[in-house]
Amino acid sequence: MAGFGGLLVLMAFAEIDGIQAVQQIQASNDQIREDFLRRTRVLERIRSDLYVSGTYVRDYLLEPEAGKAEGHRYSLMETRADMDAALREYRGLLTGREGPMFQSLTRELADYWKTLEPALRWEPEQRRAGGYAFLRDEVFPRRMAMLGIADRIGAINESQVNAGRAKVVEIFSQHRRRLVVTIGLTVGLGLLLAFFSMDRILGLEARAERHYREIADARAELQRLSARLVEAQENERRSISRELHDEVGQSLTGILVEMANLSTMIRGARPDAALDAKAEEIKRLVEGSLGVVRNMALLLRPSMLDDLGLTPALEWQAREVSKRSGIRVKVAAEGVSEDLPEEHKTCVYRVVQEALHNAVRHAGARNVTVSIRQEQDRLSLLVQDDGKGFDARRERGLGLVGIGERVSTLGGVFTVDSTPGKGALLSVSLPLPARELEETA
Repeated sequence: MAGFGGLLVLMAFAEIDGIQAVQQIQASNDQIREDFLRRTRVLERIRSDLYVSGTYVRDYLLEPEAGKAEGHRYSLMETRADMDAALREYRGLLTGREGPMFQSLTRELADYWKTLEPALRWEPEQRRAGGYAFLRDEVFPRRMAMLGIADRIGAINESQVNAGRAKVVEIFSQHRRRLVVTIGLTVGLGLLLAFFSMDRILGLEARAERHYREIADARAELQRLSARLVEAQENERRSISRELHDEVGQSLTGILVEMANLSTMIRGARPDAALDAKAEEIKRLVEGSLGVVRNMALLLRPSMLDDLGLTPALEWQAREVSKRSGIRVKVAAEGVSEDLPEEHKTCVYRVVQEALHNAVRHAGARNVTVSIRQEQDRLSLLVQDDGKGFDARRERGLGLVGIGERVSTLGGVFTVDSTPGKGALLSVSLPLPARELEETA
């Protein structure tokens, strides 16, 4: 923030300084032009009045009629008044270099009018006799001298313009130097900021890459642990199922046989209806316990999944669910090999088991269709029910999470498509290993 802020401040300073310099240059140009035009106008008034005064003096001296001569004299006085006003105005516009020249012009003009004063009082005979000579010897030379002074003042005025231009050039040069320094600072700070930012970005990128690898490794480790956990769970279920079937089931079967023998002995030795009824009750309890143990063993790990294959195990599961819940479950298998890998058979069986459990307990479905198809390189499973459905984007229970973990462990894809009131469709796609592909081919 400090680096970018400083860079923006320098850029803003350069912009503001440039705007101020342009405004200053424009103001200086306008002021120089305005002063030059004002001095030029006033100086032109003085020159014009000087020319006109000479004309009026000539007309006055050479005019034979007294009335017309007086008119020329009156016009000359007006011209003098205008010239005096122009001189006062120009005095307020003077610069240091024009002062001596202007004072010389003022003295010459004073001498000029002082020279004209006697002639302005001449009689007509005096004007006719000495007018031409007076013009030639006094008026015209003085007027030319004053015009020369005015020209020199004009030259000084033009030099003032050139000086003003030089001042503008100096202002522009100063601004250019400041701008070069500002641009240098901005570029330097920008390079430092870019270097610092690149260093920080590369550091953050390396850190993010390291964290990503750690997360990826942790995720892979979690998947391996999940796969090992699922495998351990299945092995434990298989072991418990075998123990229940082989040990507890056989023990209960032996007890049931012995109870039958005991009932026969009781009826043969001493018939007693009460003892016989008690023996039958115990026999029924033992038979019930035996059925429960066998169901538990089958639920934990159906032996037919290992002995007969995936399709018979799914069909048995469908019959058991239909028997317990009244739901109609249909299993459709297409091209399913009996030599599927153990983990694929277990995964599909557990997915169908969880899906049927959800259909019975949560969906309130009446019909469920289980479709399994083996393709060239993958095994596809679809479980569809006509239950009440749910919002698959928001509602995801532990059972579905467990299905996803099982499927992802085998590198498969698991999706659920469901909307409230329209049932649910569960889809699983599992890639087949190379060995299974070769056997299928």
